Amino acid sequence: MRAADIDPGEAARLIASGAFLLDVREDSEWEAGHAPEAVQVAMGLVSERIDEIPKDRTVLCICRAGGRSGTVATTLASAGYDALNIAGGMLAWEHAGLSVVTDDGDTGRIL
Repeated sequence: MRAADIDPGEAARLIASGAFLLDVREDSEWEAGHAPEAVQVAMGLVSERIDEIPKDRTVLCICRAGGRSGTVATTLASAGYDALNIAGGMLAWEHAGLSVVTDDGDTGRIL
């Protein structure tokens, strides 16, 4: 069973209500630009850093276009997390006019 997809606008509303935004992209992608509220745990490190992902909040997974995050969201949902995938990933996030920043707060870009 695959985790459900939501659009970036719904994701932004859920984040404003306390959802956890998990960015599963690689370091170089993260450094170029990410959502300000996101926490990065690269897809390959999720299993070893699982304790950093809260079980008491909805977890919204995002990557560049939605494929990797869909896999992670499905894995988390299978492990008992309330996890959703952001359809279209950071490309859709940016297209929706939502903020993309670098770690120092400058305007970021999507790799």
